[in-house]
Amino acid sequence: MANITANSQAEAHPQARRIDYGHVVIYTVLILGAVLAITPFLFSISVSLMNLTEATGRAILPRTPQWSNYVQAWNDANFGQYFWNSVKIAAITVTGQVVFCTMAAYAFARMEFPGRDFLFALLLTTLILPEAVTWVPNFITITWLDRVTPLRWFNNWPALTVPFMASAFSILLLRQFFQQIPGELWDSAQIDGAGHVRYLVQIVVPLARAALVTVVLFSFIGSWNALAWPILVTQTLDWRPISYGLYAFLDEAGSQAHLRMAGAVITVMPLIIMYFFTQKQFTEGIATSGLKG
Repeated sequence: MANITANSQAEAHPQARRIDYGHVVIYTVLILGAVLAITPFLFSISVSLMNLTEATGRAILPRTPQWSNYVQAWNDANFGQYFWNSVKIAAITVTGQVVFCTMAAYAFARMEFPGRDFLFALLLTTLILPEAVTWVPNFITITWLDRVTPLRWFNNWPALTVPFMASAFSILLLRQFFQQIPGELWDSAQIDGAGHVRYLVQIVVPLARAALVTVVLFSFIGSWNALAWPILVTQTLDWRPISYGLYAFLDEAGSQAHLRMAGAVITVMPLIIMYFFTQKQFTEGIATSGLKG
């Protein structure tokens, strides 16, 4: 009996070793990928805390962190105004996307109407279009609305937010999630006298919290990083976002690499903070929506 046990352990041991080696390879690749991804950001933070001599030299870490670089970059670049503009633009855009994409996704997932599949297929084709292709029709639409409506569109928040209040990717993400909700819930809601609106608000939306957080995160990132479109539809600094502030500051700062890096870190920090607080819901939303790789 002891020999049989020893032989079984000996046979199982090589397999266990192979599994361990496989885990080592996987974790090694993941760690290397994480290091490669985070190194540029860490380098930016390091340079942003250096003085000018260290930033233009070969230093890797600052001898004495210069936290005043952030204060100087904030004041010199007028980041206060640009930051507040971006917050308002992102808040309006994210709210619009959550409302309109949720309703559109629910209609494609749970409602029957003529041409539904064709319209959804047509919507998906827009995912392959470069963003620049949409600028011309959006600009023409904004020009027409600015002329025929009393609301001022150019150099104002409507031109910066309304064209981006619906996203094909967000609609696809939410539709895939809504389709996984059991149909029995809809049957029960109908028995209780609920219609589509009540069912969407009271049952579907609470269940789709992770997917909605994912939509919020993607929408916020897209709005925060936008640069070309805001320059196209604004003529003054009243509504230009922080991405434009960084773009202008990089030219003004010239060879002051430490201040340029400080400005870049200030610009990207809200995205890092937002992802830090939503990473759990973001991962869950991607994993449960049917879009994972």
